[in-house]
Amino acid sequence: MYTFSTKNRMNGFTLIEAVVVIAISTIIMFAITESILQFYKYNAYAIAQAGQVDTARRGMSILVQDLREMTFADDGTFPLAVMTPHKVGFYSDIDRDNSVEYVEYELAALTLKKRIYGAVGNPPVYGTTPESTQTLSEYVQNQTLATSTFLYFNKNGVLASSTTNITDIVYIQGQIIVNIDLVRDPGQFMLRSSAALRNLKENN
Repeated sequence: MYTFSTKNRMNGFTLIEAVVVIAISTIIMFAITESILQFYKYNAYAIAQAGQVDTARRGMSILVQDLREMTFADDGTFPLAVMTPHKVGFYSDIDRDNSVEYVEYELAALTLKKRIYGAVGNPPVYGTTPESTQTLSEYVQNQTLATSTFLYFNKNGVLASSTTNITDIVYIQGQIIVNIDLVRDPGQFMLRSSAALRNLKENN
């Protein structure tokens, strides 16, 4: 009578079984590795986005502080000089040294920059080359999304139009949309801040 023995089968895997186990293990390891890579890739993006938002928040804080110090220039020029959707220019004693600087905030492409021009001579004359230039925020998507960076209002809270007199502006709002990648989550982040031009007594 023939007796079937399992001795050899109990001693280990056959070649086919070994190949199957290796293949399954490889697939599992690949899936785990890919999941880990995707996790770190997503979180790296989220961290980078959060960093840009924090930088933009500090930039908006600087803008508001400078706007609140807006005053007449050393040569008597009206405080607000330029008011466009993506550029505001004004005179302000930003360092409170009793010498008024000309300050520009401008969104060019995806970068919001601040430029400072000092006055020299007597009578004072403002130069055409900035004494300093500071990048306040990057990856600003306002122009891409057709959204104004600066909004201007009169004493009645009415949004300025192309016919509004610059001397009627008493309130300025800044808003920037930050997103390092428009096609990825978590998506754009809007920051808004505003300032009343408190030193313009002529507008009260």
